[in-house]
Amino acid sequence: MDKVINSPDAAVADLRDGMTVMLGGFGLCGIPENLIAALIRKGLKGLHTISNNMGVDGFGMGLMLEAGMIASHIGSYVGENRLLEKLVIAGQLDLTLVPQGTLAERIRAGGAGIPAFYVPAGVGTVVAESKEVREFDGKAYLMERGLRADVALVKAWKADRHGNLVYRMTARNFNPAMATAADLTIAEVEEIVEPGQLNPDEIVTPGIYVDRVVAGPEYKKPVEGRFIKEHAQP
Repeated sequence: MDKVINSPDAAVADLRDGMTVMLGGFGLCGIPENLIAALIRKGLKGLHTISNNMGVDGFGMGLMLEAGMIASHIGSYVGENRLLEKLVIAGQLDLTLVPQGTLAERIRAGGAGIPAFYVPAGVGTVVAESKEVREFDGKAYLMERGLRADVALVKAWKADRHGNLVYRMTARNFNPAMATAADLTIAEVEEIVEPGQLNPDEIVTPGIYVDRVVAGPEYKKPVEGRFIKEHAQP
């Protein structure tokens, strides 16, 4: 089955306001930047996003914030987005912070059909508020729920026309787990090849999890804030 879509805009054409959307990436590494741009052009509103973080001001998901598209967000880190901070403080965006390992496992569990599990992270903190706490072998654990979404937008390096995905280095991050945890998975890639051209040992996400594949027309791949300390002169 050929799953290739001609453009990012066509790939997201049937998405609707108010959907829950997972977006792969870690910082600015491995984000589906062309699909994000297509979402912005479509002008969706009231989205409930799930991503490790919200990118930075002026790029990636930061542009979605600027366009007023996001109603709530579940993530692990938001320290480099000033607009997000302002919206949360003003009560204009509902933010749920989750320990990073817990977030990854909640997504993996959602993809594996596991409704809930127990972890020690967050016991005795604000993370534990309104959550069930159980003791196992003398240690307290929180119950965390699996996460699923209406749509997952993921970024891979290569794909074949059947939707099998290969990732490159750390751009792999949250993308494989998110690809399994949504009703509709759209993969943005840098190169599309014919079936049989990918090394089977390098395929991380089998095509059974992927509904649409689109080649990104261009990539900026910016680097997050970099600080270089000058060496003191002897």
